[in-house]
Amino acid sequence: MFGSRSKAPADNRPTASAADTPAGKAGFFSRLRARLNRGDSWLTRDIAELLPGRQIDAEVLEELETRMLTADVGVEATEEILGKLRDQVARKELKDFDALLAALKSAMLAILSPCQQPLTVASTGKPFVVLVVGVNGSGKTTTIGKLARRFKDQNLKVMLAAGDTFRAAAIEQLQVWGRRNAVPVIAQHSGADPAAVSFDAMEAAKARGIDVLLADTAGRLQNQAHLMEELKKVKRTLQRLDPQAPHEVLLVLDAGLGQNAVAQAVQFNDAVGVTGLVLTKLDGTAKGGTVLAIAQRLGLPIRFIGIGEQAEDFDEFDAQAFVEALVSGPA
Repeated sequence: MFGSRSKAPADNRPTASAADTPAGKAGFFSRLRARLNRGDSWLTRDIAELLPGRQIDAEVLEELETRMLTADVGVEATEEILGKLRDQVARKELKDFDALLAALKSAMLAILSPCQQPLTVASTGKPFVVLVVGVNGSGKTTTIGKLARRFKDQNLKVMLAAGDTFRAAAIEQLQVWGRRNAVPVIAQHSGADPAAVSFDAMEAAKARGIDVLLADTAGRLQNQAHLMEELKKVKRTLQRLDPQAPHEVLLVLDAGLGQNAVAQAVQFNDAVGVTGLVLTKLDGTAKGGTVLAIAQRLGLPIRFIGIGEQAEDFDEFDAQAFVEALVSGPA
């Protein structure tokens, strides 16, 4: 849950989306486990067959290392995890497959658990501004739509800002999400100054007592310096109206991009100070190890993950459930 300043309805009970119920969360991570592990792609598939009659040894760990690298876990995270496993093998602590599995999960959780930090809307000051950034095709606008629904389900007043003015289609798409969620959208004509759109949206949000302002930005490659400078300008413009804004810089990453997603995270963080991550399109990759690579490299909070286009295919990141899905195979 968001831990937000929800305005309770008449019976003083906060509302909750279906995804936030125990059954909803169980259904989400069941789908995650199935989609991460299509076919025979999970990390520990048939490793037990390498073990009959002998203990865990270097050959088994080498096979596991190869699979982790293939799954986009990355060199640094793989070395950290395998280093712990090798130490345990040297101490003769891993006597069978079950012990190896438990140790592998524990090493992964050591990396991911610190990054399990839900997005919290501050209880003071309005609006709480979420600046959503990322490259084209990462799922930025869809993420904004899903966030708008979640915040509304928390009984918060939400507004959207159509800051991607380079593409008329992006403005129209955000307006569709606004109508779908019954939330206002502040937009200007295609080609308008994105900083001006953000300024207008911030003023409007203040005037209307909006709780959360979700500000879209133009999709840009992390190596386009002039566009990164424009993103910095949007941030400075928001700070003219609230020195603390944006309160969250949310980077949306396509998890299927592997190590390129890690590079994007590093460069966006250097440019605008990313405070949270959304990892999308985990349904489009049988790997998923990118999540570990990013967590090990940057340690940034992972707010949400997405496994599809529907609203119920989007939920807060749960490190334990994610590790189970990545390691253990289909349920």
